[in-house]
Amino acid sequence: MWPWAVQWVMWVLVCPAITQYSSDECSWRGSGLSHESHRRDVEQVYLRCSQGSMEWLYPTGAIIVNLRPNTEPSPGHMEGLHVCIKPLPHSQGSHLYLDRAGDLKLLMAESEQPEGSVRCFSHADGALFVEAVPQADISRRITAFQYELVPSQSPKAHLFTHLLPGFVTCEPCSDEEVLLAVCTSDFAGRGLFQGVLLSTDKHSQVASVSLSRLYHQKSAVFAAGGAKVRRWTGRVNVPSQCGIPPGKDDYLLTGSVHFGEAWLGCAPRYKDFLRLYVEAQRAGRNPCQVNTD
Repeated sequence: MWPWAVQWVMWVLVCPAITQYSSDECSWRGSGLSHESHRRDVEQVYLRCSQGSMEWLYPTGAIIVNLRPNTEPSPGHMEGLHVCIKPLPHSQGSHLYLDRAGDLKLLMAESEQPEGSVRCFSHADGALFVEAVPQADISRRITAFQYELVPSQSPKAHLFTHLLPGFVTCEPCSDEEVLLAVCTSDFAGRGLFQGVLLSTDKHSQVASVSLSRLYHQKSAVFAAGGAKVRRWTGRVNVPSQCGIPPGKDDYLLTGSVHFGEAWLGCAPRYKDFLRLYVEAQRAGRNPCQVNTD
């Protein structure tokens, strides 16, 4: 624990915190100027959403960010919950810690935040403790980040592990996983891998893709183009250790969207998916309908 963090632990334990509730349950925006004369204050922020953002202008003192999903928790639900934080490129002025019963563990230092790297942790590891770095001049200092919450019981949990490098598996999806992915993933389409793009993230590669058919997408990660020939183009992130499939064949591309970026999930060759889909349809066990013409 860093030396000044010990002082914060003692302050949280012996002094009442000033509490401010956000009117927006997904995002919070505040200013350290509201309690600049009370620099030792620890402010509580409560967010009840699966994803959102936080922006702290002129940070002074500290903030404890309590994150919860906006759904009714089921037995064991909270134990399997993961939190991912992605600082914005201009974020500065604070260190990020995990606070578990007064024990602080450094999650991300101020100097690391401009990189925009994603850091993930189990919800059971504690609340997010945001501590302002003492500054003689706090002007132009803004701590800003996005967050996402994903339960391990989610159908997309195996896709979310792409943001947790220590838990990545490159094993092909089973037949059942492929059929489920085409229905429940954040995006699904038929297309080609066109090439590998430069990436600053050592844990992942970025591939450019071109889709001839887009079944659905959660957000506009793939853009339509071409006046005569209807195609969609975009990019997908792939864990470095998994590699990018060769670009000669058509693939069924499925995956999840995190922080506005597409992450590749199940991606069988399209001819293999089509055979599997037709067999499942004949057997009456396909979970959803897609136009494979």
